[in-house]
Amino acid sequence: MEKIVECVPNFSEGRDKAVINAIAAAIESVDGVKLLNVDPGADFNRTVYTFVGEPEPVLEAAFQSAKIGTALIDMTKHKGEHARMGALDVMPFIPIKGVTMKECVKLSKRFGERMAKELGIPVFLYAESATKPDRIRLPDIRKGEYEALEEKLKDPSFKPDYGEPVFVPKSGATVTGAREILIAYNINLNTNDKSIASLIAGKIRTSGVIKKDKDGNKIIGSDGKPVRIPGRFKHVQAGGMMYNEDIAQVSMNLLNFREVNLHHVFEAVKEEAEKLGVKVTGSEIVGLVPEEALVMAGRFYVEKNGRKISDREELVSIAIEKLGLSDLYPFKPEEKIIEYMVEESGVLVSMPVNSFLSELASSSPAPGGGSVAALAGALGAALSSMVCNLTIGKERYADVEDEMKDVLRMSEKLRRKLLKLVDKDTEAFNDVIKAFKMPKDTEEEKKVRSKAIQAGYKKAAMVPFETAEVCGKILDLAEVIAEKGNRSSVTDAAVSALMADAGVESAILNVKINLGSIKDEVFVKDMVSKLDKLEKDSRFKKDQIADVVRKCL
Repeated sequence: MEKIVECVPNFSEGRDKAVINAIAAAIESVDGVKLLNVDPGADFNRTVYTFVGEPEPVLEAAFQSAKIGTALIDMTKHKGEHARMGALDVMPFIPIKGVTMKECVKLSKRFGERMAKELGIPVFLYAESATKPDRIRLPDIRKGEYEALEEKLKDPSFKPDYGEPVFVPKSGATVTGAREILIAYNINLNTNDKSIASLIAGKIRTSGVIKKDKDGNKIIGSDGKPVRIPGRFKHVQAGGMMYNEDIAQVSMNLLNFREVNLHHVFEAVKEEAEKLGVKVTGSEIVGLVPEEALVMAGRFYVEKNGRKISDREELVSIAIEKLGLSDLYPFKPEEKIIEYMVEESGVLVSMPVNSFLSELASSSPAPGGGSVAALAGALGAALSSMVCNLTIGKERYADVEDEMKDVLRMSEKLRRKLLKLVDKDTEAFNDVIKAFKMPKDTEEEKKVRSKAIQAGYKKAAMVPFETAEVCGKILDLAEVIAEKGNRSSVTDAAVSALMADAGVESAILNVKINLGSIKDEVFVKDMVSKLDKLEKDSRFKKDQIADVVRKCL
């Protein structure tokens, strides 16, 4: 997707599965929208949905979910701890990729106008879409909640932005607007003392702490309110909490990561923790995170060391390591980063193993050897990652830990690339077949067809060539882990190398068979030269790794 907007609506139903599922189905019924998460809460009696997509499909999914939700939820019977004033309490539009805040403001206004017009429910604008200063904050709009709504609507100053100021008992009212994404972020401490985490949170959060005199009494200002000492950052909410009985956390909501990001608060918490005699061991992201937040953090740590890296995947990997995001459990980018979740998986790699093998065994010529070559390489990369993970954190291998982390970052990047090539190889073959099916009745049609066929063969050669190149890089990593990785996993390093070598050799064969149909002699000559080098390098590396492994057995 070139443009990505996220919606995180809160519906006032967290117990009735039929209603919860019906709203989810309404969202998923819109083409171009991906429902990422459904989070029901029985105590709150609220469900939070997270869905993303291009702006127009997201807008449509927002309305369809509102239509179903307000039809099925009856606020006159609603009880729960969740602060709310309507069946659809809030519908925020959040820019994720290729979309400006102004565009999201327009989306929220279009949504509000349509909801009021077609569903007859009063709608208020908040956050970046707010039309009044006292409507910027959601708590200010829903003060008194649903129970106070009927009286509030009688006040001319509380006139909704869309719809009539008329109380609708069954549905209440809805708030919509545009805002930045909220990142729920917790930083882990090596203490089980929650009070220490709370002290640090007070230093970090925007609201800071209440000022006290030498006797510990609150200092009251002229306005009758306690005087506060501001915290270090804007756009940060924070408090102390326990992850489990052994680990205290500074728990935060980052309200604008473009101004105050993960690395800013992580480094600040480290400083404050040291003053109190404790250490930060890592951190966790609760829910989802935009790729840009991790890219920014990765860039900070790279530049801190006087380096420059432009590859976004590598910057993400560096951020994961430096922020200790796998401290409590493995951080899986494909399950935590919004853009990675939105990225459509290929048809083949989405299949269960049995289904893929059945497809491979069928009479269809694709998928074939090229896809298998890429899969072999991906398996080799995954094994390299496994050996790294079995080495990192072990005292015996402390002197190579940094190197293992570098290898892990690269192997994961290559694994993801090869998984894409599994499907790309089959797609390239299908393009050749399509070209052969083009019309050839006239001379002009014959020329166009011939040109398409040649372009198809070149693409069909370039995809396995890329596979061979990537698999060659995995051999480099396998050599490092065979020599320096966990000794107990040396045979896994060997299998990683064998799979990568199989990927190289298999991919090269697939390049060569396509070269035989390409008329561009310069292209063919250049490719043959490159293939010879790849093949020689692969065999040499495989033999080197075999020698290392034999010495360990």
